[in-house]
Amino acid sequence: NYERNKFFRGLYGWKQIIRKREKKYIYRREGLLDEIPNLRVDQSMFIIMQEHLNMMRKFLDDWEDKIDWTEFDIILKKEQEKMLKGWFDGREQRH
Repeated sequence: NYERNKFFRGLYGWKQIIRKREKKYIYRREGLLDEIPNLRVDQSMFIIMQEHLNMMRKFLDDWEDKIDWTEFDIILKKEQEKMLKGWFDGREQRH
């Protein structure tokens, strides 16, 4: 489904592969969650910090007629909070 793919690509990013003759070019196209520190909990479930909530709301509001979403306030353990705050330090390891 085109709309579904567009949504998930905008959120998670994607890997684009272009083949020309005998060469193969691979590009990483970033999504919103490449810009926002996050902890992936499960498929289509992630944790972000309160300070990034407006960016996420704006993205999700653009899709409001096609998706259902819910936000929750949660309390993280110190270790989880440290992991989320140190997200940019380990970014290269996720790609």
